[in-house]
Amino acid sequence: MYVVDDEIVAEAYGHEEQTTNNRMELTALLHALDLVPEGTAATVYSDSNLAVRTINEWAEGWERRGWKRKTGPVENLDLVKEVYAGFKRRPELRLQWIKAHAGSRWNEYADALANRWRTES
Repeated sequence: MYVVDDEIVAEAYGHEEQTTNNRMELTALLHALDLVPEGTAATVYSDSNLAVRTINEWAEGWERRGWKRKTGPVENLDLVKEVYAGFKRRPELRLQWIKAHAGSRWNEYADALANRWRTES
C-alpha cells in the first residue's frame, strides 16, 4: 500500500499457493517498488525483520560473493536478487523495519490487506 498524507494512494494484495511467509514478504517489497512513483522519496516499511535485514544488510555481501552465503545457499535467491536490484535502482526509497501488531495504523491495515484474499476466495 502506498500512503501519502495519511491517505491511501494505491494498494495491492494477493496470494500464492504453496509458498512461504518469507517469499510473500519479499514479493510484497517487490510490489512496493511498483506502487511508489519513480523519483518519489519514500520510506517502505516492512514488519519482516528478516526481509529488511536481507536487503539492507546482507544482500550486498552476497552479491559480492557471487550470491553465496558463508554458511550455505541464499534462500529465495530469485526474489532477493530482484528486490535488492530494485532498491539499488531506487535510491530515493528507504527500507525500514516496523514492529508488527504494535498499534501502527498502516501496519495493521497492511496485515488485513495481506489476508483479504481469504474473504474473496
